[in-house]
Amino acid sequence: MLHTPPARSLALRPATGTGIDTGIDTVDLTVVVPAYNEEHRLPRTLDAICRYLRSSPGRHAEWELIVVDDGSSDATAAVVRDAAEAEPRIRLLAPPPTSAGYARNHGKGHALRLGVLASRGRRVLVTDADLATPIEELPALHDRLDAGFAAAIGSRAHPDALIEVDQHPLRRLAGRAGNRVIRAVVLPGVGDTQCGFKLFDGDRARAAFGRSRLDGWGIDVEILRAFRRADWPVAEVPVRWAHQAGSKIRPLDYGRVLLELLRLWRRGVRERLRAGDTAVLLGYLLLSVLLYKGLWADVGHRYLIDSGQDQNQWEWFFAVTADKIFGGSGLGDPFFTELQNTPLGVNLMANTAMLGLGVPLAPVTALFGPGATWALVLTCGLAGTAGAWYWLLRKRFVRARRAAALGGALCAFAPPMISHATAHPNFAVLFMMPLIIDRLLRLCEGVRVRRDGVVLGLLLTYQVFLGEEALLLAAVGLVLFAAGYTAVRPAQARAAVRPLVRGLAFAAAVCVPLLAYPLLWQFFGDQSYHSVLHGPVGNSPRAFWEFAGRSLAGHEATADALAINRTEQNAFFGWPLLALTAAVVVWLWRDPRVRALGWVAFAASVLSLGRTIPVPWTGIVLPGPWRALAGQPLFESVIESRVAMAAVPALGILLALACDQLCALGAREPGAGAPGTDKAGEPGGVDRALRIVGWAAVAAALLPIAPTPYTTADRVPVPSFIADGTWRAHVPKGHSLVPVPLPSPGNAEALHWQTAAGLGFPLPGGYFNGPGGPDRKGIYGPQYRYTSALLDEVLRTGQVPHIGQKQRRAVRADLEFWRAGAVVLAPQPGDEALRVTLERLLGWQGEWIGGVWVWEVHGGT
Repeated sequence: MLHTPPARSLALRPATGTGIDTGIDTVDLTVVVPAYNEEHRLPRTLDAICRYLRSSPGRHAEWELIVVDDGSSDATAAVVRDAAEAEPRIRLLAPPPTSAGYARNHGKGHALRLGVLASRGRRVLVTDADLATPIEELPALHDRLDAGFAAAIGSRAHPDALIEVDQHPLRRLAGRAGNRVIRAVVLPGVGDTQCGFKLFDGDRARAAFGRSRLDGWGIDVEILRAFRRADWPVAEVPVRWAHQAGSKIRPLDYGRVLLELLRLWRRGVRERLRAGDTAVLLGYLLLSVLLYKGLWADVGHRYLIDSGQDQNQWEWFFAVTADKIFGGSGLGDPFFTELQNTPLGVNLMANTAMLGLGVPLAPVTALFGPGATWALVLTCGLAGTAGAWYWLLRKRFVRARRAAALGGALCAFAPPMISHATAHPNFAVLFMMPLIIDRLLRLCEGVRVRRDGVVLGLLLTYQVFLGEEALLLAAVGLVLFAAGYTAVRPAQARAAVRPLVRGLAFAAAVCVPLLAYPLLWQFFGDQSYHSVLHGPVGNSPRAFWEFAGRSLAGHEATADALAINRTEQNAFFGWPLLALTAAVVVWLWRDPRVRALGWVAFAASVLSLGRTIPVPWTGIVLPGPWRALAGQPLFESVIESRVAMAAVPALGILLALACDQLCALGAREPGAGAPGTDKAGEPGGVDRALRIVGWAAVAAALLPIAPTPYTTADRVPVPSFIADGTWRAHVPKGHSLVPVPLPSPGNAEALHWQTAAGLGFPLPGGYFNGPGGPDRKGIYGPQYRYTSALLDEVLRTGQVPHIGQKQRRAVRADLEFWRAGAVVLAPQPGDEALRVTLERLLGWQGEWIGGVWVWEVHGGT
């Protein structure tokens, strides 16, 4: 049960007939005993506690014993009143009775909260009414508080604990299993969360119980978590323990404890979000929606102009994934399909299919179409990435919400991210990266290495199904950071090595079995390849201080001249941001994180220049450091200009650190006498001037690179021959539809036809990565056959070539290879030359059906 704690004044209100008030403001020790229907066990327990406390006047000169009657229906209250007549230091707290004659039972947590908040002890002991742990174990707990601990808890799980009377084996097994689950999920590191014998520093106990929310058994864990979060040290002390008949705890109560704590955690998350984080997250989402407003204006019928053919490709990937789950094409290997590049097929693991999103969003694709999934992935992906970085910055780097919000925005909406968010969600949807980084930092702390290593393994596994190249680039950035941090803080780096290596071993133990089959299929399955052919594509040095075409201060012509296309503008940070970053590194140079992050930004930028570095305006070409990596496994397939993306998080974190300092300058305590403050304690002229200059520099750096909305256009309508299903009468089952020209990375509109037709027919050719020959070098698109090369040449030149028997036999062989059912020519520039060429190759005129020219071939004849 969740509960709002009562006011202290209400908690102090004793029941009628309690013991005599001693008039002492504070006492050495308060013992709190929660009781529910304990009339038989309480007399012995109260007598034992009082006799022990009277016998140790040196330690317990002044004490009190508070019994909280939690709505008992027996004579529990009467027993306590009788004991209080003999010992005035016994106090009874009891809620008023209801109309039924007795108060409602609220739970152990409620009773403990009332008792602790009513306490006056410099130390507070809570113990169960059954006294399963004898009161004589108290000195061991006192010793731990004397040593500086804020709390000491009796532990039955400690190796030195003495179990005098154990539980029934089944009960013990169930209890231990439940306790292990609670520890693993909620409170790792504590051996016994539920033992009812705990000694607290009084003020800290009252503060923790005053903020508690649970009324049930889960309050033990809630209080220990509160102490841990406040960095109040807790000692676990071995004690004697004996199982008592009539125990109120049942094995199923451990499950209830876990549910209580999970509900409390969920409520805490909502409360923290209400504190202001919600506005930041909604701001990210709003910005993302504004960027894609043209796409959302008519999902499924709008196209991102700058995406080239990538939107067709990605919608096809999402459609195929959903079809494998819901449409029946899932028979066979989940990582392979013949719907494209038939009959050779496409290796989905060797392509950027993003199964990590395509699979969970398959219901969206099935219900609303792949266009809706495409828009959802891009919009929520950018916002989610910003939110994840914001979370990491708030947790690990900065205190000010404003600083984390700006840093998270730069990490997700920087020009390289905006460029890839036009067409490459595998490089723009990076919400897993902050989670992975956080888990690596936890490993370096060496607290829960096994658990953090296992979680890291799961996170890495999922990221593989989102984007492997992005993970590789993140690894490059992390290695650069580790090298930079080791150079400035070698001792701390050495201390982190051992737990980090152990954690990575646990992560590998999780990753390897989970990824073994997918990666084997990716690198050795059908249509696999071992590298992707591309020429040198390093960034121009000028690209770093110029502005991207999609930036507020950018010019498309300038950016287009410095990048291979609009989806690969991998630098373009703008000179104001570069200048600000340099100033931040100098300003915060003493912070080792700043030096390491500055090194990451610089080194990643230099690597992204490629194998050679042209010096602008000189004609001089220098060797680039990328040449050392270009031929290495995995790196040989990387487009080197993308390495600059590893600098984006570094710039975002540096910006957040600087903004956090600016926020701190404006939050000095009045009258604290801090440097830069005037006599009245207000921030002085130096700090005020620094803040004004600092925030002006931040605005000057970020406004020019602010992203502008993506340009969209109406899609080319799908011919009615495809859209209304007419194709079914002309393409027999098991045969392919051959579009003219054949689909390729330069013209993949036929993939949109295929998704509009519910993936009812396979296509030769396509837009994918696959092997380019017997050496399995990767290429973009299919291997060219005679027919596809001939038709592409006709489209390029507009000329009808010579057609003879040799050409007809070659085309017939290709149609047989493709298992063609029909050849289809849609209206397009140059279609007349294509139509004539097809008529001469096939030997008859096509039919005009449903807005396209159709030649039925049925296997090439």
